[in-house]
Amino acid sequence: MAEGYCVKCKAKQEIKDGKEVTMKNGRKAMKGSCPKCGTGMYRILGK
Repeated sequence: MAEGYCVKCKAKQEIKDGKEVTMKNGRKAMKGSCPKCGTGMYRILGK
């Protein structure tokens, strides 16, 4: 799974229930939640 930054925990976490989505500009991103606090996480992936 992808790793992202949780703003609530202020640390890098593994993205739980991550789904790959496509943004409006056509770039890919990973959307999921933090395994510790449940806050939504979002990571922009490469092209």
